[in-house]
Amino acid sequence: MNNWLNKLERKFGRFAVPNLIVWLIGAYCIGFAVYTVSPSLLSMLTLSPYHILHGQIWRLFTWILMPTDTNIIFLLIMAMFYYQLGTTLERSWGTFRFNVYIFGGMLFTVIGAFILYAIYAFGYHGMGSAILSTLSLQISFGFSTNYINMSIFLAFALMFPDMQVLLWFIIPVKMKWMAIVYVIITAYEAVVAGWAGRIAIVMSLLNFIIFFLSTRNYRRVSPKEIHRRQVYRAQTREPRRETITKHKCAICGRTELDDPTLEFRFCSKCNGNYEYCSDHLFTHTHVK
Repeated sequence: MNNWLNKLERKFGRFAVPNLIVWLIGAYCIGFAVYTVSPSLLSMLTLSPYHILHGQIWRLFTWILMPTDTNIIFLLIMAMFYYQLGTTLERSWGTFRFNVYIFGGMLFTVIGAFILYAIYAFGYHGMGSAILSTLSLQISFGFSTNYINMSIFLAFALMFPDMQVLLWFIIPVKMKWMAIVYVIITAYEAVVAGWAGRIAIVMSLLNFIIFFLSTRNYRRVSPKEIHRRQVYRAQTREPRRETITKHKCAICGRTELDDPTLEFRFCSKCNGNYEYCSDHLFTHTHVK
């Protein structure tokens, strides 16, 4: 994965958009302004496959303008929070890789919407265009920018799991615990939402899934590595016993453990404490 990204960066790195998170937050703010002026106009910007196939091509891009919240206070809090996350990720990964991550998430979201629309269109084959249009609009609300933001959050939590943030500006909590809560909530939504919701969630977060899998070290779960660790643990569990002997021949090095029948004596004519076995006691050269 890294080699592939390196090749792409060498070829297309100059086209990367710096400070992409600023542009993304700016799009949310534009969408909020549109919602404030004319809420009905915002429905013309959603990711509706039926309307895209019938000429409204702008929906392929304008769904990014959908604000994550219609309350300006929460929108500003979200903007400040994700600005910090996005800029940190871009500095850590580089502009090109951050672009690939964000645009990849957007591309998978669009593909997921069309896959779900194709399933519905096949199931409702022969029904009127009004029904397909309604179904397409329902699909568009499932594929929103919320999951794009979540993918940014999860990637940041994976990169900096022990970083603390102030929840509601009061409670200090580590990113990894917040990420676990988000994952549990998302998994619950996938269970209760049915196949339509599952496709929306998986496709919208596919960029994070690919990123998560590509950062894992699979060598540690390979059969060869598992066998090596098992052998190592078995060896370290074996007690290490140091053998201490009372006697040792200065010539042959044998001890009473080598041959219990051996007898050992010190030589009174050697200059020092030299001990010999019975085979070398009378045949050795005296040390002077």
